[in-house]
Amino acid sequence: MATRSRFFRPLVYTATAAAAGGGILYISYRPRNLPGSDPAVVPPPKYGEEGHLDPPRFPVIKTRGEQIADLKKSGGMRDVLEKNKSILGNWTGSATSENEKALEGEAEPYDLLVIGGGATGSGIALDAATRGLRVAMVERDDFASGTSSKSTKLVHGGVRYLEKAVWELDYNQYKLVKEALRERKYFLDTAPHLSNWLPIMIPIQKWWQAPYFWAGTKAYDFLAGSEGIESSYFLTRSRAMDAFPMLRKDNLFGALVYYDGAHNDSRMNVSLALTAALYGTTVVNHIEVTSLEKDTNGKVNGARVKDLVQERDGKKAQEFTIRAKGVINATGPFTDSIRKMDDSSVSEIVAPSSGVHVILPGYYSPSKMGLIDPSTSDGRVIFFLPWQGNTIAGTTDAPTNISQNPIAGEEEINWILSEIRGYLAPDINVRRGDVLAAWSGIRPLVKDPKSKNTESLVRNHLITVSDSGLLTCAGGKWTTYRQMAEETVDEAIKLYGVAPRPILEVPHISGTEMMDDSAPLDGTCQTHQVRLIGAHGFSKTLFINLIQHFGLESIVAKHLCESYGDRAWTVAALSSPTEQRYPVRGNKISALYPFVDGEIRYAVRHEYAQTAVDVLARRTRLAFLNAQAALEALPTVIDLMAQELRWDSKRKDKEWKDTVQFLASMGLAKSKLNVSRKDVESGKTGEYDEHERKLYSRHDAPADTMESDSKLISGEKPILKTESSANK
Repeated sequence: MATRSRFFRPLVYTATAAAAGGGILYISYRPRNLPGSDPAVVPPPKYGEEGHLDPPRFPVIKTRGEQIADLKKSGGMRDVLEKNKSILGNWTGSATSENEKALEGEAEPYDLLVIGGGATGSGIALDAATRGLRVAMVERDDFASGTSSKSTKLVHGGVRYLEKAVWELDYNQYKLVKEALRERKYFLDTAPHLSNWLPIMIPIQKWWQAPYFWAGTKAYDFLAGSEGIESSYFLTRSRAMDAFPMLRKDNLFGALVYYDGAHNDSRMNVSLALTAALYGTTVVNHIEVTSLEKDTNGKVNGARVKDLVQERDGKKAQEFTIRAKGVINATGPFTDSIRKMDDSSVSEIVAPSSGVHVILPGYYSPSKMGLIDPSTSDGRVIFFLPWQGNTIAGTTDAPTNISQNPIAGEEEINWILSEIRGYLAPDINVRRGDVLAAWSGIRPLVKDPKSKNTESLVRNHLITVSDSGLLTCAGGKWTTYRQMAEETVDEAIKLYGVAPRPILEVPHISGTEMMDDSAPLDGTCQTHQVRLIGAHGFSKTLFINLIQHFGLESIVAKHLCESYGDRAWTVAALSSPTEQRYPVRGNKISALYPFVDGEIRYAVRHEYAQTAVDVLARRTRLAFLNAQAALEALPTVIDLMAQELRWDSKRKDKEWKDTVQFLASMGLAKSKLNVSRKDVESGKTGEYDEHERKLYSRHDAPADTMESDSKLISGEKPILKTESSANK
């Protein structure tokens, strides 16, 4: 018996170890369906027998004017009655009776009024609309005009938060990471054209860091579970240098690579707002809330607003009332300003933190690999990522004051550049002149009075209700916008007593009745399954169909598909012929980037763009990619928008001044802030100052001349020639 036990025990141990190892290997390397790799849910149109193709036809969203008219219906007749009473006093006559009749036909108040059109506000609007509620959303500036367009462009759980959760035994940090990893998968599923997976490298300098970071990245993979993207892996020193040739070789032991998501933040935000509009939400940007309305019991039941576009046109903006059963404050850094409209004595709950990012040329990083430096000089984390053909680096994290368009300070920019020099090869000269754009975003962190610095704050969110019933959602981060919206709408339903209901007539967002979202819109939250506008007909090969049908340049076709999804068909159709053999359509607004004229027309007609900044910063991303290129494209943008919106010369002048001022917050050189449109059109902005002149070898003669380059006869000495200037 003892002999049998000695024989079988090693076999059992070996089999157990093999099974455990095999299980780990299978979990780590099992086949995965990568986000965005699936074929389009709605296949592209096919050519008929005669070679004819009909591009898809998509549902049209209400115009901005129609949306404003809907807002006014909820409380507009009461405005008329109050105005007439102020004019007529106590006189009662036909006018009064007409007003009373009008009141009888007045529209019902909205179930919810959402103030703020950033990621959180747009997410709340979409969530509530897909639960069958009547929703209105207003935004003072533009969708994603604040923090939501100035992120690091990552959709991530947060590796550093997981590290803190372990070392500090902080359950809130752990919960945030777990929640964000789940939301990351929903992000990639509902908007595959706007988000993608990205491998991110962690350089390792010491041998003992390898098991430490390996354990951390594997824990990150394990937490993601079935929502994971790809498994992390180790790279030897040579493999790491091959994957990221720009890395400093000194003391490099190897690298670990893990996966996270990346996205186009402002276009994601615009898509959320537009999808909400297709589901029936009244969505209007450039509408400012001037005050909150309350009933006789002191409960908030609406807001007074005005249209800022009228003021831009030189007209007086008339205020009007929007009535709603509940009001939600989702204004990010400006949360406390709305709360103080409700109660001036309320204490502030937002601790604003500045996050500065810089944009560098694409040659600073590989096109498909990011990098994270987990140990900067002051202990913070810095990301170095490919984005839209360029390289984004950041971010800083410091307390700041709230302003609408904060400017990145030179100290923060130089700190980022200094940290970059620390992990790039010494033969790569990291120069201030290579910074194409730089901006500062304000994170609306929830204030914790016990915290000494903003970097130690958890990026979770807070939902609070005032005595008057104002519901506020503050804090959080881009990745968890959907979860924040779901919790906020859940609270609103209980607080205001509004009843969700199934949506029986689902809009055909895909452009065809043959396919609708798989989400059962039964009155419950389904935003984890609701595909955003553009997602249904998107695939990785859609750009080929656009090239073959419209004759677009390859880089333009890929850009349109990755920015608009299946709506790229419409954008391409709105692009002007080039009058060249190839490309056939799509006149670029900047020679350096793939943005074309059709995007401007589409932005105005289908995406509520009302200013040149809306187009340059949030519909295209040119202002974020290259401030100088945005300035040079500005005349074209203004002229195209003027044709669409019928601007006069005064409005065009205002657009010029306001946009140049905005580009200052995008890192435009101070020497360019006073240029006129005439200067740009004449090419004077392309002239370089003394600092720019030193960046490149612009006018030097060829250093290695051939004999044929010389204009002298062989053996001649120019100093001895009679016509030499030395002899005159």
